Amino acid sequence: MNNDHYINLSPSTSLAESCRDMGYSMETAVADIVDNSIAAAASNVSIRFSWNSDNPWLAIIDDGYGMSKDELIAAMRFGSTDPREMRSPNDLGRFGLGMKTASLSQCRHLIVLSKKAGTFSAFEWDLDRITGDNCHEWRLGIIDIDKLPKLKLLFSLYDKYLRAKKSGTIVLWQRFDKMESQDRAEAREIVFNALMADTRKHLELSFHRFLSHEPGKSHVVMSMNEDKLEGFNPFNPNCPATQELDEQRFLLEGQEIVVQPYILPHRDKVPYEEYEKYAMEEGYLSNQGLYIYRNRRLIIKGTWFRLIKKDITNQLIRIRVDIPNTLDHLWKIDVKKANAAPPESARKELRQLMGKIEIKGKRVYAHRGRRLSSSLTSVWNRRVVGGRTLYEINREHPLLKQLLKSAPSEQEPQLKDTIRLIESSFPTDLFFSDLANDTEQVQRPDLEEEELKNMLNTVISFLASDGILSPEAIKTILSTEPFSLYKDLSQTLLERRGCLP
Repeated sequence: MNNDHYINLSPSTSLAESCRDMGYSMETAVADIVDNSIAAAASNVSIRFSWNSDNPWLAIIDDGYGMSKDELIAAMRFGSTDPREMRSPNDLGRFGLGMKTASLSQCRHLIVLSKKAGTFSAFEWDLDRITGDNCHEWRLGIIDIDKLPKLKLLFSLYDKYLRAKKSGTIVLWQRFDKMESQDRAEAREIVFNALMADTRKHLELSFHRFLSHEPGKSHVVMSMNEDKLEGFNPFNPNCPATQELDEQRFLLEGQEIVVQPYILPHRDKVPYEEYEKYAMEEGYLSNQGLYIYRNRRLIIKGTWFRLIKKDITNQLIRIRVDIPNTLDHLWKIDVKKANAAPPESARKELRQLMGKIEIKGKRVYAHRGRRLSSSLTSVWNRRVVGGRTLYEINREHPLLKQLLKSAPSEQEPQLKDTIRLIESSFPTDLFFSDLANDTEQVQRPDLEEEELKNMLNTVISFLASDGILSPEAIKTILSTEPFSLYKDLSQTLLERRGCLP
């Protein structure tokens, strides 16, 4: 084809509006900017935000190596990098779209100020300007550094976080317009604050390996409005009851994929609060499966990629899969870095690993009714007789023993008959029907503090000698249901009674 015969079709400025609908949420948008901070070798990332009387703003500030004027101009260009290019092994970007599309998906005014080698520059994208009736060009706004003090918010952020630094970057979002569907400012403020809370949880999960201290790996301190973020490791590896299975490795196009399976503890092996914490909001059933990490950053969680079905008996299995950024094209990492799909060669390797992992995970789940140690006094006992599994009320439970002991002799047979009636009327069919439909909706009734206090007083009166609890008696109480399920509250109540040192 003759190169003289072509038409130059530069994109319309309306493309800026179209790019806003690429599927970013607030939390994935903020995470995309944090990716850039980590790629810039930042040690500290500070996220600041304010409702600002119905004129909200959000800023992500880092102390990374920053950008020169020319580098910043290039970074502000849409599609600033070729996804096919080789990148640093620690680079968390790919398409050269993240900073712009992520930012403008949430707001209409983006300012980026960056400092490198003590010199800083700043530019802005203003959607109202570039998509206005009188503008048909992609005009990047230049912020005159001499006039920076007049931009009070930007200047205050620079003054606090970057003035004393040799390098760093501020990404500032203003003019949020995605909450305008709310009629009242008070309602929009509630939505904004909820978005910030969700963003915090998302960052603590997505970047937990950067927030914690992995040996030999970079560590990043992050905060939101000066409140430090704490990494949330979904595998609960520090719990003695968590099973960390053998690490597996395989090669894909000469690149190593590392697979680390975990089996989380059954609810009977950990305190109630800990079990609920690691269920996360969606519950164990939804969060089972593969957790794909690209350069230690979580991309997608809780999926089997249809390798096996999500099943109640697999709900304690979570498998960490580490992939390098050199395989983005095979794993179909999207621009938001929120989705991925393994190639067929990886699916084959992963499928081969599933068998042994499934068996061990099902084994942990299948023992859900067994008492785990003699130190735990349960209300219910699980007993297998003639191939049948029976659940019986534990007559040796301190509360029941006290009740039977203190009852008048003529009432003792009635009490025993009542206990027998309760255990023989266990709604087995209904229980397993509910469990099959949604295991996370089957819960114990919560106890109020006053109820727990009354139960505790009864047990203390039974175990105390001359009004004094021995260390063995205290240990018995804290290992007895329901006190073992509310251990922190039980310890507090014991302290109030002067039973603990």
